[in-house]
Amino acid sequence: MDKIAARNVTKRFVERNREITALSNVNLSVKDKEFVAIVGPSGCGKSTLLYIVGGFLELSEGQILVNDRPVKGPGPDRGIVFQHFALFPWLTVKQNIVYGLEERGDPIGERERIAADLIKLIGLVGFEHVYPRQLSGGMKQRVAIARTLAFDPEILLMDEPFGALDAQTRVMMQEELNRIWNRSKKTVLFVTHDVHEAVSLADRVFVMTARPGRIKTLVETSEIRPWDNVGFRETPEFSRKVNEIWEYLREEVTAAERIESVAASGVSDD
Repeated sequence: MDKIAARNVTKRFVERNREITALSNVNLSVKDKEFVAIVGPSGCGKSTLLYIVGGFLELSEGQILVNDRPVKGPGPDRGIVFQHFALFPWLTVKQNIVYGLEERGDPIGERERIAADLIKLIGLVGFEHVYPRQLSGGMKQRVAIARTLAFDPEILLMDEPFGALDAQTRVMMQEELNRIWNRSKKTVLFVTHDVHEAVSLADRVFVMTARPGRIKTLVETSEIRPWDNVGFRETPEFSRKVNEIWEYLREEVTAAERIESVAASGVSDD
């Protein structure tokens, strides 16, 4: 049984009295404890698909299944991490992490245990009582991940969580996420624009077409991720996978640019 299954998923929006198809007949599956990435050109609907899986958006046609049950809305089995940290600036690191647990009414002892474990997991021991304004971007995103993990969801949905970080911090956060994933073994569905990031993290990478988004191809990547070798990104195998995905993506990026150009000019592309 698949942990996540998208079956013929279509999503339409109405914008300025015009119907726009964001996704069209998307089919994909994610296995239990698998790390799957989705890449595609801007505007292809990959984040829209993630929010449909999360239950935050309704689909127009098709079906999303989690644990073989149709998704009808958000649930504690799915946790989402956004690109922007969305931390409460008036709460400390620890308070941000346990905020949802307090709202849920978890006992204080349990909250303390979870907070201590997660603060250790994300490498922020000593920063428990620091406020977000005093943290770097990478540290803020670690707190955002920990806040999501506090609920112990079965599935992590990640929408370009490192997109706002500088290049060096981004690589460090990729390594941090891999360490966290290896410990927690959550099922992860990860949206990114960055092909290198997708190959670095994922067991499999789905490549989407330009809008309306469809699944163009699936690339297996798990065999080239020996995380005990910190230099694996420099290997020929890694480069070949990046180039393979980029070749699939190149024409879709060109098509997406054409769509945006046509939309900006107001000329029909029929």
